[in-house]
Amino acid sequence: MLKTGGRKLSKSVFAYLLLLLAVAPVILAEDSKEITQAELLRRTQELFDSIVAGDQTPWKRYYADDCLFFDEKGRNMDKTALVNDIAPFPKGYSGSIRILNPKSRLIADVAILSYDLDESETIYGQQLHARYHGTDTWLRRNGNWQIIATQMFRYYEDPSPGIIDLKLLDQYIGTYQLAPEVTLTISRQGDDLYRTRGKNPTEKLIPEANGIFFRQGVEGRILFPADRSGKIDHLIDRRNNEDLVWKKIS
Repeated sequence: MLKTGGRKLSKSVFAYLLLLLAVAPVILAEDSKEITQAELLRRTQELFDSIVAGDQTPWKRYYADDCLFFDEKGRNMDKTALVNDIAPFPKGYSGSIRILNPKSRLIADVAILSYDLDESETIYGQQLHARYHGTDTWLRRNGNWQIIATQMFRYYEDPSPGIIDLKLLDQYIGTYQLAPEVTLTISRQGDDLYRTRGKNPTEKLIPEANGIFFRQGVEGRILFPADRSGKIDHLIDRRNNEDLVWKKIS
């Protein structure tokens, strides 16, 4: 019985090995085929779906060991730093990321995927939204498609308008000078302030808080800091945390 069973087992193992030999080339060659935009999208969505759970597996699989990753915060990360950055959401956090507007260029062993990301996040019941744009460069090496470089940035969004003390608006009105013959004018129409520089079109200043304004679609702030006596003698044009100071001259 043992010998008979052994022969049967040997035949079964032999048959299994033959099956593996037949299937293995197909499995190994599967990723070596020409890749499609649909497959790139599937893999990319898998990457972003894994962020909520903090699953590092697809990031290890789809990013090359010598990859370059530049995120929307200005960080330059290698694969080790990138993978280590993938962690589960904290308690009270949840969210999802959708891929929109994909475009691709597929040339030989290189595939470039460009796309928008629509992120929805819930933090202790409060809803947040953000939009990003990413560009991934996929490279086929040794029959394996992996991302060799990623560039990510965040679309600018205007802040929410705030409620301010309208009695303060008249203090901001006047002409401000950056250099000789370089001036801008702050004017008022009703409850709104406007900014005019030289012959450029007049732009509305949208209040964020007392003394803090922004322009629609323009990153940065216009600040009207008061001195100790409450007088406004200059304004600050703040751009990406860099300040231009305009002196009030009239």
